[in-house]
Amino acid sequence: MPRFPASWLDDLRDRSDIVQIVSSYVSLKKNGKKWWGLCPFHGEKTASFSVDSEKQFYYCFGCKAGGSVINFVMEMEHLTFYEAVEWLAERAHMPLPQMENDADYQQRKSQRERLYAANKDAARFYHETLYQTEGADSLAYLKKRGLSDGVIRKFGLGAAPNSYDRLTRHLLERGYTLEELILAGLSVKKEAEAATADHPSRPERVRDMFRNRAMFPIIDAYGNVLAFGGRSLGDAQPKYLNTSDTPVFNKRRGVFAANLLRKERHLDRVILVEGYMDVISLTQFGVRGVCATLGTALTSEQAQLLHRFAPLVYLSYDGDAAGQHAILRGLNILAAENVPARVLDFPEGMDPDEFIRAKGAEAFDALPALTPESYRIRRLKEEMDLSTDEGKMNFAREVAKIIAPLDPVAKDLHLRDLMVQTGFSREVLQEQIQMNVPRKDIPAAQATATHNDARRQIRATPVHSETDLAQEMLISLYASGNLPEDLVTEEDFQNPELKSIYRSLREGVSSLQLIEQAPDADSRSRLTRLLLAPPAEGMDQMIILAQQCLKTIRVAGEKARMDAIMAEIEHCQDTNQRASLLAQWQELSVKSRAGLA
Repeated sequence: MPRFPASWLDDLRDRSDIVQIVSSYVSLKKNGKKWWGLCPFHGEKTASFSVDSEKQFYYCFGCKAGGSVINFVMEMEHLTFYEAVEWLAERAHMPLPQMENDADYQQRKSQRERLYAANKDAARFYHETLYQTEGADSLAYLKKRGLSDGVIRKFGLGAAPNSYDRLTRHLLERGYTLEELILAGLSVKKEAEAATADHPSRPERVRDMFRNRAMFPIIDAYGNVLAFGGRSLGDAQPKYLNTSDTPVFNKRRGVFAANLLRKERHLDRVILVEGYMDVISLTQFGVRGVCATLGTALTSEQAQLLHRFAPLVYLSYDGDAAGQHAILRGLNILAAENVPARVLDFPEGMDPDEFIRAKGAEAFDALPALTPESYRIRRLKEEMDLSTDEGKMNFAREVAKIIAPLDPVAKDLHLRDLMVQTGFSREVLQEQIQMNVPRKDIPAAQATATHNDARRQIRATPVHSETDLAQEMLISLYASGNLPEDLVTEEDFQNPELKSIYRSLREGVSSLQLIEQAPDADSRSRLTRLLLAPPAEGMDQMIILAQQCLKTIRVAGEKARMDAIMAEIEHCQDTNQRASLLAQWQELSVKSRAGLA
């Protein structure tokens, strides 16, 4: 992913007034120098969410969320950093820096906009057809599946008529070209038929991609219609036909109902199902945060996308063999992307649509949500013969591999079940588990990494010592830009994280840049608190406070050196060396008492 020039990002922030942007999501009132409102990231009744128009940052004193205008857009719109920058640049009418004077980019952008428009017009055509004579069969199918008119409109469902080229002709009349319709996957070319003795050659023709199908528009998080899925009404195969990849659609990267996910707030989990109808049916019954993959198995790109909407993903696949196999693969994908997961356990091989229509939303909410380990163990038990000693041994060995990395409480829970299922003693099973405990060796490169890059270092660890608190306050004061350049030095920071922040600030990295480059929300919260909230007003007061911090830090440093010298004295056997060390200790003691350290 290309990196944006720092100067360009500074310009983007200047043109993207944070108060104006936050106000489109949160009702703000000015109080003093800041604007205040109810935090959009957690439920509260008293406003603790602040926006600083001068420094262009936000911070919640309740949940500690904080950052720049770019971070706010990322959180509210569920976007990556790059996507949030694009979003703001589009709003500010700023061309992206690597695309200035790029004629090809303008051409590609124009093409994408034309394809989005064609898909949107196609979606309108399909939806209008649904309520006409030509869409009667599709409407009857949707009604038979229990869908209301309201949910049909919510998802923009439609009908493709049983016609050779009805949509193609409709869109041509609206000014689109055949090339654009084929590129969008709405129309396809039928190859020319070869000439024979009885029939002369016939020219190639263009026909509709979807015919005689109930239609499901695939809409991205921004409301763009990307593609379609079509469900056949007769014996036509495949049963579900999906748009192939196009310049605006890649089935590996999106999910069905992403536009609805984006509108959901405070989701604690996303429910991933297999089919369009599962999504629609669950949504109609009031289940929040439901989506489906687009005719493919779960991909790493989709896992990353889902994690932007919620911290946890529930796999809610069909109860048949194919669905259960897809769950195992999905768990592997989610684990590889560090996305916490659960598996919803449907009885009697039912799928989500069947279950909720038969049992209702309350029963759906009460479904057991299995941990990945519990689900894998269940699958192993189904596949192995526990009536034989060999089967029990193999089962115990495989389960030991699964539960070895777990915390002690979860491990003990599974261990008790394993004792009952296999008959092996706790001691034997614990020994088998220990053989599979992952090593915790830390490479030397990782051990030294904390000295290299502030963006990877900052952690929301609690700080207790007076010296650490003084170093934190000193960072806040230094970041204000109001201290003399030679007042603070790198040696004043014993904490390697704070030393790295100081080094970055000294080298000209802005506070907002450091915050935006933080690796996670906790790090961003701490940086926001440190860098954008100086604990004093006015330059004189800040200098006085900085001098007090420096005194605390330097006195502590002298005391640490005195303790180290005293430890050397206690173990030193050489009389002359002991005398020299004692002289050093006495000199430091005098400086410390005089408050000069």
